[in-house]
Amino acid sequence: MAFDLSQKEDPDLRSEAECFPDIDPGIEVAGDRVLVQLRREKAKSKGGIILVDETRQTLRFNETVAKVRQIGPLAYKSPDTLEPWIEGPWCQVGDLVRTIKYGGDRFVVNPDDDGSPVVFITIQAREIISRIKSFEHAQKMKAFVD
Repeated sequence: MAFDLSQKEDPDLRSEAECFPDIDPGIEVAGDRVLVQLRREKAKSKGGIILVDETRQTLRFNETVAKVRQIGPLAYKSPDTLEPWIEGPWCQVGDLVRTIKYGGDRFVVNPDDDGSPVVFITIQAREIISRIKSFEHAQKMKAFVD
């Protein structure tokens, strides 16, 4: 499915804190890896219908909008010299990014707030596809399935 920012559909009106709750992943990323937290799936449709678990799980694992939580010490550095890449790092901790749909090491953390589980992915630094300019832009971006 193609991604179209010019869509006239309603944006995701949840706050950034609701989409990306501050949850300890329980790990520290190593090497040239980046740890991202996927946007938490919605519990209700735009019309207010509570989504069934199967639909929520589909949304959870089709998501590609993420928040950078950790960057490994070797990320965005030459493997030979450990000098920083000429163009610099592709992202910083706290940036909103789009990442690969498949791959990486995905794991789920169940939060204490009784909300939906939170999915983290440990990926290679080069698997950050793009940075998202603002949370407002991220609100307009859909997962592959909505």
